[in-house]
Amino acid sequence: MERVSIIGAGAWGTALAQAARRAGCEVTLWAHNPEVAETLAVHQENRHYLPGIPLDPAIRPTADLTHAAEAGDVLVLATPAQHLRTIAERLHPVTGAEVPAVIAAKGLERGSSALMSAVLAEALPGRPAAVLSGPTFAGEVARGLPAAATLAAEDTEGAAALVETLGSRAFRLYASTDVVGAQIGGAVKNVVAIAAGIVAGRGLGENARAALITRGLAEIGRLAVARGAHAETLSGLSGLGDLTLTCTGIASRNYTLGVALGEGHALADVLAARRSVTEGIHTAKAVTALAERAGVDMPIAAGVDAVVNHDAALDDTIDALLARPFRSESR
Repeated sequence: MERVSIIGAGAWGTALAQAARRAGCEVTLWAHNPEVAETLAVHQENRHYLPGIPLDPAIRPTADLTHAAEAGDVLVLATPAQHLRTIAERLHPVTGAEVPAVIAAKGLERGSSALMSAVLAEALPGRPAAVLSGPTFAGEVARGLPAAATLAAEDTEGAAALVETLGSRAFRLYASTDVVGAQIGGAVKNVVAIAAGIVAGRGLGENARAALITRGLAEIGRLAVARGAHAETLSGLSGLGDLTLTCTGIASRNYTLGVALGEGHALADVLAARRSVTEGIHTAKAVTALAERAGVDMPIAAGVDAVVNHDAALDDTIDALLARPFRSESR
């Protein structure tokens, strides 16, 4: 039986712990907050982040990061993207370089605009790494409903082994070697989802939302290819699949944030009412900076960044997007 340690006991980390147990793994679940770890142990339920879904009693919660690191032959890093570097640096002295790490965080590092794989390579150098990304709402995965995702790694044999370890009948994993494409698709879709929510909240119609999703995918593809990704990756689970789910599902934190903004609620008020992180806010800033450096045109991402990070007026931002000159659809 493979030993898997899930680092991060938010909704997604808890869901992945459930999925790993269904795959037959021995699972340790690390929580940054000792109160969350205690709740998981006592009530066998993540009442903070995933209430109402019973936790498999064989999952072992802990607030001791060293214990979690030593208990896993595979580490699954399910922390928020902006905390990945800090947690990985803490893991460096307590885990062996041969232990593979699966990145389950979706985002770009604010400030550096680095992909999570680059962050991990700096903080946990020299170890096998993979990226897990795709259309997966935590609640559905935790309950065992069918889902599929991409598991990308440069080492094809390593990717195949991880698919066998973590995959199951209800959690179908597809191996890929496009680590860059899987990450950019998973990160930037959160930004586009905020825009899609704004469209819905502002009452701009389903035509507008469909157009925005399609043009958002074009932006993601331009950036991904500029960074060396394969164009076809963006038509797969970590591209179109994840984008479609996040831009249409009410369980998406980024989409519902956009809806609230579109309805006229203040960003600070929306965030104050939430416990979980809305990654698209940080990623909007990082991806806009990355696109500028790469010379890639991403007007939707730039518009979201202007609204959520620079207090731009929502209607003025929408008007500016609609006033852009006509151009070929291939651009």
